[in-house]
Amino acid sequence: MKVISTNLGKPTKIVWNGKETLTGIYKYPVEEPLFLDTEDVKDDSVVDRRFHGGIYKACYLFSADNYPYWKKKYPLLDWDWGMFGENLTLEGLDESQLRIGSIYKLGGAMVQITQPREPCYKLGIRFNDQDILKQFIDHGFPGTYVRVLEPGKVSVGDTMELVEESKNPLTVKAFYTLLFAKTKDKDVLSWALNNEALPESKRKKLEKWA
Repeated sequence: MKVISTNLGKPTKIVWNGKETLTGIYKYPVEEPLFLDTEDVKDDSVVDRRFHGGIYKACYLFSADNYPYWKKKYPLLDWDWGMFGENLTLEGLDESQLRIGSIYKLGGAMVQITQPREPCYKLGIRFNDQDILKQFIDHGFPGTYVRVLEPGKVSVGDTMELVEESKNPLTVKAFYTLLFAKTKDKDVLSWALNNEALPESKRKKLEKWA
């Protein structure tokens, strides 16, 4: 996997249901490396820390390989890397292969795969279409958040190399499917409940399905 864009955002004012609020989803490519810290990316905008940033969502990665699919669906948008609010756009990132809990060397940082991105209305605002939320869920390739085990710089051209694969077979894509499935796959549910790389809050919400 290779980093092809480093993206940062500034707080942007939006209007939702008649009320003004701020969002950090408007991220754009920058020339400088990003510094991945333990709870966020340095100099990035994290407006609502209830849902973004923190140990389990320190940095968001999205695959460049999925951009053609979305460009075809939304051809009139002003496209650039960072459209999905990702800090790092990577070539070759495949959620069906990324195991939650696996550890990777990412540029000068060491990171652990933690959880997929779940879309909210702010993605719909960026795309000028709230229908993208269901489309994003149905497509099944949501990108992934990572935990930063060792802070460090990441530049365009850096690679993401596997250091230690999780023994738990739960992939980002499998967990994402599990979250939105009306009928939960028992094997995948068991993998999720026993995967300590997932936030405890995520696992607790799934316990009722066990």
